[in-house]
Amino acid sequence: MKEQIRPSTVRVFIALAPPDDAKEELARALRPAYAAYPGLRWNRIEDWHITLAFLGELPVGTVPLLRPPLAQLAATRQGLDLALSGGGHFDERVLWSGVGGDVEGLQVLASEVRAVVRACGVPFEDRPLRPHLTLARTRRNDPACVVEAAAGLAAFSGRRWRTARLHLVGSNIGRGPGPIHYRDIEAWSFHHGDRGRAGT
Repeated sequence: MKEQIRPSTVRVFIALAPPDDAKEELARALRPAYAAYPGLRWNRIEDWHITLAFLGELPVGTVPLLRPPLAQLAATRQGLDLALSGGGHFDERVLWSGVGGDVEGLQVLASEVRAVVRACGVPFEDRPLRPHLTLARTRRNDPACVVEAAAGLAAFSGRRWRTARLHLVGSNIGRGPGPIHYRDIEAWSFHHGDRGRAGT
């Protein structure tokens, strides 16, 4: 029996995840688009996330360095009140839903997360944060369907929800011909403080 070779690197990002009911609310709004635009490759609902810092390919041995400081950051930060709202596209190729609510707090959290990563000595491309949730990509260079789907989502306004956990996520992107899958390497609950219990 052939021994399975484990990859020496993992593609990593740090993110927030909307609760299930907020994702389902958006999925209901997207139902007409699922049928109308077969040229789009839709992300799985369980993989929907808001990226705070994309770290790219990291050596597997580097990942444990991130765990203690990220756990400490989550433990000292309260969750944010956010909402999924509207939609748009990047370069007529990627369809996304926007993020509303405490966007200023989201920017601050992203800055703190990135400071932790830098303090761990992990190099990454520090791009400006554009809060969004990626929904789909063109399957066959068909920009019209992305633009139309984005226009149909423009009026969407989801309910407010509280972020519950900070997620360190790994993906299998580039590791085979199948769909991209994401998995939590670890997730840490935010401090509840005096503002009530966070959602899931």
